[in-house]
Amino acid sequence: MPRIKILLTLVTLFGLSGCISSNYYVLSTASQPSVTYTYKKQVIGIEKITVPKYLFKREIAVAKSASQIIFLDGAVWAEDLDAGLTHRLIGFLQKKFNQPSVFVYPWGVDKQPTIKVKVHVTRFIAQGDRVYLNANWEVENMKSHRRSAKLFSTTVPTKSDASSIVDAMDRAFGELEEDVARGVKLFH
Repeated sequence: MPRIKILLTLVTLFGLSGCISSNYYVLSTASQPSVTYTYKKQVIGIEKITVPKYLFKREIAVAKSASQIIFLDGAVWAEDLDAGLTHRLIGFLQKKFNQPSVFVYPWGVDKQPTIKVKVHVTRFIAQGDRVYLNANWEVENMKSHRRSAKLFSTTVPTKSDASSIVDAMDRAFGELEEDVARGVKLFH
């Protein structure tokens, strides 16, 4: 009986040490735009960004091949990426347009947007020495129902460690933010 107790204690300690040794990463800190615009008369509404299902797991996914995904040991997202990326895009557009009136969907009656933005990420993963980001976005004027949509694709070089992958993902999403901002600017 004492041996079983000792064995259970050791297993528990090893299990806890695995949880404690994880590194946590976020992508939700909005980057600082190099150029800003004045855009004070519009209210911008951002629908929650949709992401592939493999990004719903907390572990960071890496494509081992075109059809196989693995998860990095000890590298964990500290947030749900769909919500984190949505908040990051909101923060970026607020900075880009010197505009506090950027809100997440669903918005209340007092915050009806004049411009609505939808972003659907279809691929956001490291494979080999690159991070791939493919997405499509749409900007709509809610009064005229005029729309602009675009397919977006970028690759950013990376190393194979989690920190480098997250840094490359951060830069790739920064390129997408700038592309969406150019789309919003067309409705100014």
